[in-house]
Amino acid sequence: MKINSKQLRQQWLNFYESKGHVNVGAVSLIGDGSTGVMFNVAGMQPLMPYLLGKKHPMGKRLCNVQGCVRTVDIDSVGDASHFTFFEMMGNWSLGDYFKKEKTAWTFELLTKVFGLDKDKLCVTVFEGNESAPRDEQTAELLKGLGIKPDHIFYLPKSDNWWELEGTVGTPCGPDNEWFYPLDPENENPVFPDDYVEIGNDVYMQYKKTETGYIPLENKNVDTGFGFDRMLLFLNGLSDGYKTDLFSSVISYLEKVSGKKYDDGGEAQKAMRIIADHTRTAVMLIGDEQGILPSNTGAGYILRRLMRRAIRYCRQLGLSGDAMLGAAKIFIGEVYGEAYPLLKEKEGYILEEIKKEADRFEATLAQGIKEFEKCVTSLERKNEFMSKSNPAYVKETVIGGKQAFRLYDTYGFPLELTEELAAERGLAVDKKGFDEAFLEHREKSRVLAAGQFKGGLESHSEAATRYHTATHLLNAALKIVCSPDIGQKGSNINEERLRFDFNFSRKLTEEEVAEVERLVNEQIKNNVPVVMKEMSLEEARAQNFVGVFDSKYGEKVKTYSIGEFSKEICGGPHVNSTGELGTFKIAKQENVSAGIKRIKAVLR
Repeated sequence: MKINSKQLRQQWLNFYESKGHVNVGAVSLIGDGSTGVMFNVAGMQPLMPYLLGKKHPMGKRLCNVQGCVRTVDIDSVGDASHFTFFEMMGNWSLGDYFKKEKTAWTFELLTKVFGLDKDKLCVTVFEGNESAPRDEQTAELLKGLGIKPDHIFYLPKSDNWWELEGTVGTPCGPDNEWFYPLDPENENPVFPDDYVEIGNDVYMQYKKTETGYIPLENKNVDTGFGFDRMLLFLNGLSDGYKTDLFSSVISYLEKVSGKKYDDGGEAQKAMRIIADHTRTAVMLIGDEQGILPSNTGAGYILRRLMRRAIRYCRQLGLSGDAMLGAAKIFIGEVYGEAYPLLKEKEGYILEEIKKEADRFEATLAQGIKEFEKCVTSLERKNEFMSKSNPAYVKETVIGGKQAFRLYDTYGFPLELTEELAAERGLAVDKKGFDEAFLEHREKSRVLAAGQFKGGLESHSEAATRYHTATHLLNAALKIVCSPDIGQKGSNINEERLRFDFNFSRKLTEEEVAEVERLVNEQIKNNVPVVMKEMSLEEARAQNFVGVFDSKYGEKVKTYSIGEFSKEICGGPHVNSTGELGTFKIAKQENVSAGIKRIKAVLR
């Protein structure tokens, strides 16, 4: 079926309102800090307190279309499917209806409202494990609705289970995902290769404990369907920028640039980036908690998006003012009805976009002068060395520190420096740029240590558990890898720990397993965590370790976990290691030369 964005939005809301749901509307894109992320990245995120048991003032049956911002894939925007702003269609039961009603309603929506062929629908359900049983109830309900038995697939926890990693006492449970052939005309589609996921129903029927899962008294339903993806799919498109969410903006960019989107190549990529980043900028500036471009936090992300868009305006032969034309279309034609605050703030939004465009245009001019100085310096060096040494091979690479200065001082993205360098037959030392960036970030982290002591983003129970776990990890690394290992940085939130340490290589699989064994052995033994205050000299004499001597006063707090771990520390800790759960290393990363990073979770 062919459908536009306004029709899809209304169909979703009308359908669930007919089932007794209240449209709670979209809330701010800016995270409130309760989940440790900068922006709302999923439709259910603003409802987390109510999924955890708080009573919602509008009842037990809710629905909406919620805007979200994800910025981890900024550099991927430019293809046909990546976006930084998108919307999620959601509906929730807070201790009201459950699987029987939800499977029936999703089936009705897909087949009766959206006109999908029930014989082509495929679904996945939880296959079960040692902690929770196979979800036969959902499978039987689906069969009863008319889903073919051979179109129901049982998948493991990694595919069909939802929970908040690193937490205890939170709701969790199996989910039921819905799929449809990418090409509805395909007579013999093969799952999953020829299918696309169109939605997800999560059944929060368990409570996560330190030892496993127990049934919840009040069960919740959390449904999430991607609005942009569904719009794409229902219109039989494969390019997300071909829907009516973007088509008018793309036409505008074609008109002002004289280039054609369908010709592909760099012009097409530029139009996608300008369109996506402008849309996100409009949404963030026009948000009820609207932010502005800056050099810190969420404002820095916004600035990065806007300057990237302006850079690609230049590739189309346009000034940054092209963002204004795109913004007017998004506000007036596409989103003004669904987000009326955008219309109220239109003048303000356009003014702020104009300010940032003018500001960056000015720094562009200054930065290009600085870039030319880099090139001139390199040319002079090559000329001098060639005269004194006929065998000298000319340098053709702009230094990483110079490239980082252009980025840090003049707002030049690395890609812009590379573009300018290529025009002069030069390259850029990307490795040196990365090293300079990491050095700068580490200095900034140290300066911010007063805000988040011990690397913690909060002092919640979950973060406290992770903080204590870093002590055990540090000690285990010293035993397994080298006694000279020391902490070089950390970042801890409610979902994981990140620990940086000095070591020349990644750990082998055997070393990872041994580190995990040692940590979990201490947890299993439920060792008391003992705090004592003493002088720094006494602490050193008793073999306590610390990171920065200069930060300590005359008296220091020491924390002992038996004889296994002895550290000087000012952060919060659990009373005994048995509170931690099961420790698991999730990922290893290189930070810089001689510095490695481990990310770990507690389950």
